[in-house]
Amino acid sequence: MSIPPQANQSRKALVLFSGGQDSTACLAWALDRYAEVETIGFDYGQRHRIELDCRQVVRRELAAAFHSWGAKLGDDHLLDLSLLGQISDTALTADRAIEMQANGLPNTFVPGRNLLFLSFAATLAYRRGASVLVGGMCETDYSGYPDCRDNTLKALQVALSLGLDQPMTIETPLMFITKAETWALTEQLGGAALNDLIVEHTHTCYLGERKQRHAWGWGCGTCPACELRARGYVEYKGQA
Repeated sequence: MSIPPQANQSRKALVLFSGGQDSTACLAWALDRYAEVETIGFDYGQRHRIELDCRQVVRRELAAAFHSWGAKLGDDHLLDLSLLGQISDTALTADRAIEMQANGLPNTFVPGRNLLFLSFAATLAYRRGASVLVGGMCETDYSGYPDCRDNTLKALQVALSLGLDQPMTIETPLMFITKAETWALTEQLGGAALNDLIVEHTHTCYLGERKQRHAWGWGCGTCPACELRARGYVEYKGQA
């Protein structure tokens, strides 16, 4: 799915941007590579919808701290996908305990979410003149979601390109790296300033908790998303 660096200079990218650590890492990665970058977010009735409030803060702080990136940061788009929440019965869209299901997947899995996100993103990208979609999907440090797997995304890239009758590249810079390596990637891209920004302003916690501040950021500290982020931070600091 990778594009040669020299081909990026005139291309426009659309980043799936939730306001979390991974999507912020992807936004920084895209801003470092592409001529223009826009962002897209989705309101699907998520339990942790406080992330939607964080999105604009992160965009603003990135533009202020990294002027060269700010010059390339274009419009933001927020789509109403509340129907997805209405037809879902998951721990991300309802107030219920997070647990494993009989099929081996956690009940935080929202079926079809990334498939819909990328399809809507491609539709917008087509209209906005963007030929690259960037997402934070990862099959190294993840919860087993089938729509985060590389094969799923490769198949979807083909389908979208055929359906739009023009190439639509899906880039997943975090696909094969751990959460510790994600922290290292953002340090490489923007130094300590970028990681400090991620700690202070992004949101990952599944429960939408922003009352407790930890070394790795805000969150309940016990949900799977917080545990993964915290463990990665500890591993990253141990290697630094």
